[in-house]
Amino acid sequence: MACTLSLSGLAIATVSVVLLGSCTHADKGTAQAATTQTQTPITVGVNTVTRHSLQRQLTVSSELVPFQEIDVYAKEAGYVSKLLVDYGSHVSKGQLLAVLEIPELEAQLQQDQAAIKSMADQVTNAQNQLSRVEAQHKVVHLEYERLSGVAQSKPGLVAQQEVDDLQGRDLAAEAQVEAGKSNLEAARSNLAASQAKLTRDQAIYSYSRITAPFAGVVTQRYANLGTLLQAGTNSQQAMPLVKLSEEDLYRLVIPIPETYVGYVKVGDPVNVRVPALNDTFPGKVARFSADVHDATRTMHTEVDVPNPKGALIPGVYAEATLTMNKATDALTVPIQAVDREGEHASVLIVDSNNQIQARQVELGVETANEAEILSGLQEGDRVVVSDRAGLKTGEPVRPQATPPPTYQSRS
Repeated sequence: MACTLSLSGLAIATVSVVLLGSCTHADKGTAQAATTQTQTPITVGVNTVTRHSLQRQLTVSSELVPFQEIDVYAKEAGYVSKLLVDYGSHVSKGQLLAVLEIPELEAQLQQDQAAIKSMADQVTNAQNQLSRVEAQHKVVHLEYERLSGVAQSKPGLVAQQEVDDLQGRDLAAEAQVEAGKSNLEAARSNLAASQAKLTRDQAIYSYSRITAPFAGVVTQRYANLGTLLQAGTNSQQAMPLVKLSEEDLYRLVIPIPETYVGYVKVGDPVNVRVPALNDTFPGKVARFSADVHDATRTMHTEVDVPNPKGALIPGVYAEATLTMNKATDALTVPIQAVDREGEHASVLIVDSNNQIQARQVELGVETANEAEILSGLQEGDRVVVSDRAGLKTGEPVRPQATPPPTYQSRS
């Protein structure tokens, strides 16, 4: 019996050892499997650094307006007797738009002409009178000189009283000549004044003919035949004749955001798209305010858009696209690959061993989708663009190529 019990105990011990050994082997296998799973590289999206042209653009919407647009007023009050244009009339500079009837001024012109005729007659009379007294003075003066010469050469032959009387007549005739000259000068002065008045009144009367100050199109008609127009210079309530808009050149007023004002220069090309016409027109930056508005933080900028074919219409909606800055043959990366910390920028790349490396980079031109790399990367480097969270230097990864961004994107 003792021997049997001993063998049974040994068997139990042996089973225990086997079971314990089996449990220990299973634990080691589980730990190794867990370690293998932890070290499996994660998949990250990468994009290859390439070279191409890059430009930063800004698109701003606004309304096309004529470069010049004015209400045409009468300079003198009068009734519209002729109206030669209407809505949509295309006119050239200096073309007659309307004629006014100004009865009072027409009567004044007749008076001016009558006054000139009268003054001209007075000049003629003064000239004739001067000619007569000059002839008389010449006769008397020659007789005085002759008689005075005889009295000096032959004393006693001619009475001194006769010489003195003739001298008095000579002086009187000379005075009449001077008076005649004064009368003629006065008559001529009066004639000149009358002619000047006629010229002034004719100039005023010329304002009865209203002409176009520049070439354009009539976009509004305010007056009709018979309408009494007040002088636009004298009354704030004066009615204009028509509205005239220039059609060869249009203006696009756009607000440039504060972050872009440093890139705007006079002469910069602008691409102007007009959705209503399904067409695009070339323009250029013509002028800007050079300051930023306090409330909007934008800069007033004007773009001139030529309209040689007359296709543009005032008031239509337009989109102006400006190129802020650009780079040629630039190293570029997707903008989402760039990390920023203050003034510093960095990217994560996947090296030849498929391990993560951090690189400090210097940025150049930036768009909404891409950034130019001035230093820190080389063409062909693979930058991480997705699944970047938590990645550490030296960490193995499985790179997966992603589509490149669209080039020359708008901001």
